[in-house]
Amino acid sequence: MSHQTGIQANEELKAIFVRAKMGKIRVIKVDIQDEQLLCTSSKEADGDWENDYDKSILPLLEEKEPCYIFYRLDSQNNQGYEWLFIFYSPDFSKPQRKMLFAGTKATLKQEFGGGHIKDELFGTNQSDVSLNGFKKHKAHESAPPPLTTQELELEMVKQQEMRADISVDSKQSHMTGVQFPVTDEARAKLTELKNKKLSLVQLELNIKNETIVLAETKENVDANDLAQNVPEDKGRYVFYLFKHTFEGDFLESIVFVYSMPGYKCSIKDRMLYSTCKGPLLDVAASLGLEIEKKIETSDPKELNEEFLHDQLHPRKDLIRQKFAKPPKPSGSRGPRRIHKETSSTE
Repeated sequence: MSHQTGIQANEELKAIFVRAKMGKIRVIKVDIQDEQLLCTSSKEADGDWENDYDKSILPLLEEKEPCYIFYRLDSQNNQGYEWLFIFYSPDFSKPQRKMLFAGTKATLKQEFGGGHIKDELFGTNQSDVSLNGFKKHKAHESAPPPLTTQELELEMVKQQEMRADISVDSKQSHMTGVQFPVTDEARAKLTELKNKKLSLVQLELNIKNETIVLAETKENVDANDLAQNVPEDKGRYVFYLFKHTFEGDFLESIVFVYSMPGYKCSIKDRMLYSTCKGPLLDVAASLGLEIEKKIETSDPKELNEEFLHDQLHPRKDLIRQKFAKPPKPSGSRGPRRIHKETSSTE
């Protein structure tokens, strides 16, 4: 869910946008200063869009300052010339500036006119938004994403199911889960999490009373401090509001973590926590919680910002290495035997 800052374009920038759509301006750089969007640089076209690209865009980029860039292409649609929208946010920028630009991006695009924007490009360094980087981005968009390990396993299961012979005597076993009621206090805190008044809600089983009860809540928990708040010796249902940026957008995603630290808990606890999880998620959905990722862990120490980010936004450009067959050990056949010939007299 994107968050907007309310910052608007000033009148000078609006006038430049009007002139830009007439086709003379090639590039516009937009910055945020004094809580308003303003133009800090613009340039007219010299040649075609590819020849103008690097010499028009790269000199506008600063090492530690984010910015927006509108770049006019030579193609047109029914509204006029088509444009490339670039959001440049260097890694070494101040976090407050990065968040501010991420939260204002949608407003700026609407001010310019979304129908004129053909492509968008996000980058954290100059190579990302160079002409070569833009061409790589387009090639990556058109290529089918590689399958993850889970997707490959799912595909194999589907193929096996298609080959399986199913007769009228076939029987299926379904486990719907144990229906422990969720206490009113726990429901109320989940609602507060949905309304972003809390960032962490932890629930646990009260096995004696057969209920799901509130264990802990917190208003502001940094993602890198999440592991410190989840016990390593008890089962927990964790609902966490993960605030982060992805491809220039500021997002607030609700993540559900089922934490069960293996054999530190009894078999009864592990079974009950596992079977109560499904009905609990149904209750959360009925309260209006939109859970964007469900995670299971046996080691709460792995819960940090990088881990959650990779779970929500898997890296599609990683190429899985094939398993290399280990070489045979040397001398596996054993030493060569020498057979001495016996003489005829012997």
